[in-house]
Amino acid sequence: MATKITYTQQGDYLLPDLKLPEQPKVEIGIWGKRHLRYLEKHHPIIYTNLLTSCKLTAYLADIDEQAEDMFFRLVNQLAKQEGVNEKLKADNQMLWVARMNNIRNRAEEIVYQEMIYKF
Repeated sequence: MATKITYTQQGDYLLPDLKLPEQPKVEIGIWGKRHLRYLEKHHPIIYTNLLTSCKLTAYLADIDEQAEDMFFRLVNQLAKQEGVNEKLKADNQMLWVARMNNIRNRAEEIVYQEMIYKF
């Protein structure tokens, strides 16, 4: 079965109406969206190649999942190393919040450097 190609007039030229196939609907989280913005801005050729090969969505979903796992693993490891636990939370809640925020910020920076802003 032959595919019918349609054209659109642009000035003196007839250009084919090209359309990418439907990509699977996958929920991409914050890490995947940040990596997408990074690719669009700093690696447009890689972004275009992934998009036109219909691999972009799966790639971003994979990055998002890996980054999320890495973030939670780092937060747990750093909290354990620094003694930020439920006892501290019960004894001094404000200190616990401050230290956990510090740990989360450091873990976030590590994920950015290792996964999001790297290709």
